[in-house]
Amino acid sequence: MPVRVRFAPSPTGSLHIGGARTALFNWLFARHNKGTFILRIEDTDRVRSTHDAIKTILDGMEWLGLDWDEGPNIGGNYGPYFQTQRLDIYNKYLQQLLVGGKAYHCFCSAEELSAKRKLAEERKEAPRYDGSCRKLSTEQIKKNLEEKKPYVVRFQMPAGEKTIVDDEIRGDVSFENDLLDDFVILKSDGFPTYNFAAAIDDHLMEITHVIRGDDHLSNTPRQVVLYQAFGWTPPAFAHIPMILGPDKARLSKRHGATSVIEYSDQGFLPEAVMNYIAKLGWGHKDKEVFSRQELIELFSLDGVNLNPAIFNVEKLTWLNGQYIKNAVPERIVALCEPLLIEAYGKQELSTLTKIVKIFLDRIKVIPEIVPLTNYFFKDDFGFEEKATKFLSDPMAKDILKELGERLEKIENFVREDIEKAFKAMAAEKTLKLGQIIHPCRAAVSGKTETPPMYDVLEVLGKEKVLGRLRRGGN
Repeated sequence: MPVRVRFAPSPTGSLHIGGARTALFNWLFARHNKGTFILRIEDTDRVRSTHDAIKTILDGMEWLGLDWDEGPNIGGNYGPYFQTQRLDIYNKYLQQLLVGGKAYHCFCSAEELSAKRKLAEERKEAPRYDGSCRKLSTEQIKKNLEEKKPYVVRFQMPAGEKTIVDDEIRGDVSFENDLLDDFVILKSDGFPTYNFAAAIDDHLMEITHVIRGDDHLSNTPRQVVLYQAFGWTPPAFAHIPMILGPDKARLSKRHGATSVIEYSDQGFLPEAVMNYIAKLGWGHKDKEVFSRQELIELFSLDGVNLNPAIFNVEKLTWLNGQYIKNAVPERIVALCEPLLIEAYGKQELSTLTKIVKIFLDRIKVIPEIVPLTNYFFKDDFGFEEKATKFLSDPMAKDILKELGERLEKIENFVREDIEKAFKAMAAEKTLKLGQIIHPCRAAVSGKTETPPMYDVLEVLGKEKVLGRLRRGGN
């Protein structure tokens, strides 16, 4: 059977790291197996679902490059792909369960349910519904409905049985049905619950594998018994490990986790974020950096770990730096250009290109380009404390004066000729190159760390370099 998987977010917020990883694992599994990746929007939470959230989810997936084969904006043969457009479908199967005696109307009020929970707690029992509305007669149910008494519909959990979930990652996981209450499948607002709608949709959309976070493992037995009630074969289930922060607490914004699309604004490249998310709970040997195609070729559920994954912003930032360093330079220039213009005013593209290129192996996120390059655009850039010490060395004044005289004689102010001038001066004056480079770097940039000095001087240009050497030697 061809592989069909789905990512089914609830549009109650942005696409965060956890959801993005679920989407990615499903996408990789589909692409690896030449299957179909479906995007389904589970928008039955009428209080919290919003159109803005739908847009940010779609934007986040598009930014990561997770294209879907069926779903919003594309369509497909198994739609609609918004659950709010499938209410007639759910009602059909709801009536089937009611007629078959596998579900029932529950008219218990919120106050009654609260009292039942409190009583269970006092008895030190699991707080679950006691099934009292199972005993209502047909006449009583009809009367309540005619009086428009608020109700929900509950599934009648088979008693005295076990539900076994055959998980692709965790193996068999057993659940005692008696510990699971008669769960709600239709809410009082007329909308289906998550478990009911998801089970029906997964069956009708012919989903072969449900790959999702292990926080959904507790939902799975409820979905399995629904499959059994309809006489359907459940899909394969694979519950991937939770993502934790470095302190081993559940991942949250305080750990640096944010909306996926916000990583774009923070200067991360989508392929770096994709690579990092793929490594959260999955791996292949000791490999850290994967191309998109390598992820597709190597991904399998066998590589998914059982242990929780640890999200680390520092590691993501390091990985992003690797991608920046190896990217096509013009792409990074295009990302840096608007930030540099905003900070330092209109500049020639050729100048910005030269500047950005010599920083490709030094920036980890795109916005770092602004503070690192200030001395290319401003003469009043300020001096680091250590740089000031280099300039206050008794020999610095003479070294900078001599260096300036030698550089002034260079007609073609390019890296090769600048390097020759430095080396010739070192040899003739019996100095180490560092004795020349350190005060020069301090004078022209105010810093103690820059890209290679000869590259910096070439990009700064002869006139600017000579002026700063004179200033530094005074």
